[in-house]
Amino acid sequence: MAFPSHRPRRLRSTPALRRLVAQTSLEPRHLVLPMFVADGISESRPISSMPGVVQHTRDSLRRAAADAVAAGVGGLMLFGVPRDEDKDASGSIGVSEDGILNVALRDLAKDLGEDTVLMADTCLDEFTDHGHCGVLDATGRVDNDATNARYVELAVAQADSGAHVVGPSGMMDGQVAAIRAGLDAAGHTDTVILAYAAKFASGFYGPFREAVASSLRGDRRTYQQDPGNAREALHEVQLDIDEGADIVMVKPAMAYLDLVRAAADISPVPVAAYQVSGEYAMISAAAANGWIDLQTVALETLTGIRRAGADIVLTYWAADVAGWLA
Repeated sequence: MAFPSHRPRRLRSTPALRRLVAQTSLEPRHLVLPMFVADGISESRPISSMPGVVQHTRDSLRRAAADAVAAGVGGLMLFGVPRDEDKDASGSIGVSEDGILNVALRDLAKDLGEDTVLMADTCLDEFTDHGHCGVLDATGRVDNDATNARYVELAVAQADSGAHVVGPSGMMDGQVAAIRAGLDAAGHTDTVILAYAAKFASGFYGPFREAVASSLRGDRRTYQQDPGNAREALHEVQLDIDEGADIVMVKPAMAYLDLVRAAADISPVPVAAYQVSGEYAMISAAAANGWIDLQTVALETLTGIRRAGADIVLTYWAADVAGWLA
């Protein structure tokens, strides 16, 4: 008896059918919105290389954060931009309760409470006068252990200020274990660690450095990962899981989808991926030139990151996507 051949196109014939059989979903709850808050500015300041993204004042941050949460965005990741005169070699303004990031965390914790997941970047690069992610030794290289001690102070200060999640992004060996021990000792046993487990020395970070007014000279190749090293990346992911990371992240996302998939295959904890500033900027630039449709491509790339295995995606389009999907 002959059977009719299966025709997959039958399941694509109407929007309702396509929706019914969709294998990967993209929802606002999957998305985290990175936000920048700057000290010493009286109005929000556009970031030229990231159209639509700004350095916020405390007040504009509060409004934009409330709007994003009301739209259904899953979480907010805050980055602080201090005044140049407040930067020093050890990034002390990042630990100070008067530092812009900690002040902004307290603002949003007061405004939003548990209506969102409030995250903080736990790194020194925004706060140091040399722009590196850690404390430098006498030779000018990043001192791994001294940096971890500083990360513990940062994490505790951020948790004290209301962060639900701290995000160590400096790629120091042992940073997750050090931060977990420090948070627990300070009574923050419920504070989540989102580990930047596989963060690559990428060319896609350029616009971000404008966003945080980075003082970096040189590069970060001695501590961020080589883009060609997949096995090393998975080793880093496993180390962070073993040290107690609650979430692990691959950064950037789009050029590393193979590693997002591989991390998801081995990880017992949620996997995040960061669609970084350069990825956002190149899509925005192409759309501005009329070469692509912004909404279509943004949604396609985010769906691809989800399809690769990311449970959580950090993207500067998070609030826009929430509106598009409403």
